Amino acid sequence: MTTLLADLPDGAHATVQQVRANGSDLDSHHLRRLGELGFLPGEPVQVLRRGPGGREPLAVVVGDTMFALRLLEARCITVSRD
Repeated sequence: MTTLLADLPDGAHATVQQVRANGSDLDSHHLRRLGELGFLPGEPVQVLRRGPGGREPLAVVVGDTMFALRLLEARCITVSRD
């Protein structure tokens, strides 16, 4: 099943499918930066937890590295559930 990283529940594991624009809020530089950070097709990703009130930032692990992502960024990452 394919979904957005932002829609995964806490603790969920998935695999990155693609990074793509989701509206006009992030430009190509930001999308390229997500790829440079490791959000590449085939990479395992896990949502650890969300910020206060279940909102942002999202603490996620991609590969062996933990990041804090804004919802805006997490909505640009398509994943498939493991």
